[in-house]
Amino acid sequence: MNLTHFVENLNRGGLERMVLDLVKAQHAHGDRVQVVCLYDRGVLADELDALGIPVHACGKRDGLDLRAIARARLHLAAHRTEVLHTHNAVAHYQAVLAAVGLGIRQVINTRHGMGAARKPGRREWLFRRAMRSTDTVVTVCEAARADAIRLGIAPSAKTCVVPNGIVVDRFDLASDTMHERLARMINVPVGTRIVGTVGRLNWTKDHAGLIRAFRAVRRQRPDTALVIVGDGELRDALRHIAFDEGVAGSVHFLGDRGDVRELLQGMDLFVLSSVTEGYSMALLEACATGLPIVATDVGGNAEIVRDRRTGRIVPAADPTALAEAMREMLHATQQASGLGQAARAWVETHGSLERMAARYGQLYFGGVETCP
Repeated sequence: MNLTHFVENLNRGGLERMVLDLVKAQHAHGDRVQVVCLYDRGVLADELDALGIPVHACGKRDGLDLRAIARARLHLAAHRTEVLHTHNAVAHYQAVLAAVGLGIRQVINTRHGMGAARKPGRREWLFRRAMRSTDTVVTVCEAARADAIRLGIAPSAKTCVVPNGIVVDRFDLASDTMHERLARMINVPVGTRIVGTVGRLNWTKDHAGLIRAFRAVRRQRPDTALVIVGDGELRDALRHIAFDEGVAGSVHFLGDRGDVRELLQGMDLFVLSSVTEGYSMALLEACATGLPIVATDVGGNAEIVRDRRTGRIVPAADPTALAEAMREMLHATQQASGLGQAARAWVETHGSLERMAARYGQLYFGGVETCP
């Protein structure tokens, strides 16, 4: 079938990685797939170029940009799009506007988070207006579906849950060799216990709370280091917080990286301190690496990490509880290792790309009535 994925861009992030992996799987399956980017193409577009999968940029400017809408419409029409799969709110209502009158058989939107922007306002209003031309709204976890219905973002009859998936076999388990490599990279002794996290440096991830929790861990475990992978608007502010908390020398900001899989293999513990979350790709990747995990109880985190079965779940925005769980995992190494092994087994069964792609395939053909 002719599929168009419509996104804001393909810069590095969980949403974008999920789209790339899904597009590659659909291309390999024999579908004719393209990606239309509302703004610029993004740094990950080259991966699709290498496979001959078209990636188009509409170059949208601020406000209502009819030229960008016209470009999007041309790409949808030229591709003879049968299924339009949009990702998140802004891309969705812009794509719906561009698709008017093109006779597209299925219009599906995936909401990758909880829709918890501090001032959703106009964005969610426009999203609701686009519901008339939307067949299915997919959320990535049960918590997000419940919120979307409760807030009136989408009607229950049009909603469906399809959890994200990853290419599990792409991830090797954590190892002493990779731990030594990471220790050398951040210039700490090889015996240092390395706590890590991966995510954009914005308010949703609450890196500030993580740094404060890490300070408490360091009081009892001075042999620990914190590695923060990702970039964003709070980078400088977080550096200042690390300095103010007296742990600047032990908090390592690695920025935006293309070797996240290798970095994960060098960690002793993975922590996700978000205050809002959808269905975290970073958590799935940590599971696939067999890492012990501590995550906050928001969004779909507890649907991935089962407390004391595949990791630890703690309240959000509670550095004290976060620090206690981190210390527990770093101290009880045998128990933590068992949780990591259980996490790997869970993601192999429940968090694979193949499982996710098959569920979307059902939706493309039959709509929300066929929701798995």
